[in-house]
Amino acid sequence: ETCGREFGSQLAAIQHMNALNHWGLRYECDTCDGEFRSQLAAIQHMNALNHWAPRYECDTCDREFFTQSSADQHMDDTGHREPQFECETCSKRFHTQLSANQHMDAVNHHKRHHCHDCGKAFQSENALNMHLNSSTHRGKNVACPFCQAAFTTASGVSHHLETGSCPRAKNINHRTIFQAISQRDPSGLLTNKLLTYPDSDIQNIATNATWNGSSYECYLCHREHHTLQALNQHLNSLVHSEKLYRCPNRSCNGQFVSLAALFNHLESESCKFVRFEKVQKHVHNLITGRQKLLSFA
Repeated sequence: ETCGREFGSQLAAIQHMNALNHWGLRYECDTCDGEFRSQLAAIQHMNALNHWAPRYECDTCDREFFTQSSADQHMDDTGHREPQFECETCSKRFHTQLSANQHMDAVNHHKRHHCHDCGKAFQSENALNMHLNSSTHRGKNVACPFCQAAFTTASGVSHHLETGSCPRAKNINHRTIFQAISQRDPSGLLTNKLLTYPDSDIQNIATNATWNGSSYECYLCHREHHTLQALNQHLNSLVHSEKLYRCPNRSCNGQFVSLAALFNHLESESCKFVRFEKVQKHVHNLITGRQKLLSFA
């Protein structure tokens, strides 16, 4: 089969090939003892008789399967799938990303979003930025322009004023701040145009008629409350208010019920429009009317 010599009998030919290892190449069937002179012949045989050896292994046990779908079904039925989600720090693996995240949260094993100052780690870049911009690292450097109370962020001082909490600016609230900013914003960079200004002096008062047999129910969103007082607090909060403010990034389309909510959105840098530091820099003059709105653009 190799050198071309010829013999008078098959036995003589076999003895020659055994002595000189002159047997030709053999292509074996994956399953039976069949041997073939060419790979094509072996493939045709295994196709015809379905003699291909199993190619797909279980992740856990020694079983093998002829198709990936059969292996998948086996692993799903028996829970034999190997965990695919790795911890970013240690060698542990988990069956779901949620389980991996819970582990990394519990033992501070997040690596990709790591605070170099205090050693804490976070699931996302946004979570890390929120931590870096918190009082933990920034302190309280944003002062109320009226009472000088210190806050960590622009959204904090805005909430302080919009809720009427400033002892030296009792006439300033959610409505008056929107009126002042809206009047300086004819192009609608930060504010939505309304036919009338929201009136914060009008209160919604729920009565016992809102009792549905088990709780006091909001007629707008059907959220249930244990007490009538809690329902009235809900009705007179900003939950059902109009969206007065808009993100200045026209590709973002974010809409917000309060200036504090708008600032919180910008501070998160989620739409990558303005840096956190720029919001803090301009909030004082924006609220007092000394700053052009274009400073945020």
